[in-house]
Amino acid sequence: MTESVAEFIPGFTAGTWTIDASNSEVGFTVRHLGVARVHGRFNVFDGTIRTGETAEQCSVTARIDTDSIDTGFSARDGYIRGDDVLAADQHKELTFRSTQVRRHEDRFLIDGELTIRGMTKEVTLVAEPGGFGTDPMRGVPVLGVSAAVTFSRTDFGLAPDVPAAVVGATVHITLDIQASLDAS
Repeated sequence: MTESVAEFIPGFTAGTWTIDASNSEVGFTVRHLGVARVHGRFNVFDGTIRTGETAEQCSVTARIDTDSIDTGFSARDGYIRGDDVLAADQHKELTFRSTQVRRHEDRFLIDGELTIRGMTKEVTLVAEPGGFGTDPMRGVPVLGVSAAVTFSRTDFGLAPDVPAAVVGATVHITLDIQASLDAS
């Protein structure tokens, strides 16, 4: 028997939700020189979350503008936008499309297809629901969710000739998302 999502998340509301970029963050972390972590974010992104009565009825799609990368250091940002990493001139966006959502203990696993530099790979985001509520400023229903995924940078052709001792072998993406219920 399939478990109802509403039984697991107080205030659960089924529907289609639009990601609110002004109240959300898409960040990443990668090791640098084997001793520190470099943090960055993407400033332009959008997406849709569909919540259903069961986890199997839920889905996520998202798009991130590669040119909107921001590590707080313009020279590094330029390198990351360049041909060796994101190739932002040719690949304007990163995309994610879920293929399955399933509950695992107090979290959800969101399997899907991540596309970077035109290469699509299967990844699994680990998502933790933040809850459902109402935005008092706009009077609209909102949901919150945090998620993370770690992947090998070379799987997507990101700086393939740079040794892991210089730039870490893995990239960790974190998402803190607030979305608003569509009015339709």
